[in-house]
Amino acid sequence: QVRLAESGGGSVQAGGSLRLSCASSGDSTSTYSMAWFRQAPGKEREAVAVRGGDGTTAYADSVQGRFIISKDNPKYTLYLEMNSLKPEDTAIYYCAADQRFWLPPNWWSIDFRYWGQGTQVTVSS
Repeated sequence: QVRLAESGGGSVQAGGSLRLSCASSGDSTSTYSMAWFRQAPGKEREAVAVRGGDGTTAYADSVQGRFIISKDNPKYTLYLEMNSLKPEDTAIYYCAADQRFWLPPNWWSIDFRYWGQGTQVTVSS
């Protein structure tokens, strides 16, 4: 069993930066694939960035070049560095984890087993 807890959300002006953290507890997630998703009001949840168990990363086109996903295995913490934020980045951001090690080509459709409660990110223009 894995428990995930996000933190670091908040309000920022367009062009600003935030760093989200996702602390995991319970079973070790050192070999897990982990990801960040987001859901804006009235929209479906979308995958933002993923990190495979081997360290491979992938990003949604909408955040490519602005967001960076990273993981500190000794601290069991996943991060999302968000730069050049835009109002359309406003959403609740969720951390997810799954036991799979390798990322499939269609990584955005992985059915992640474990989810956090989410943290709100609001970007004002």
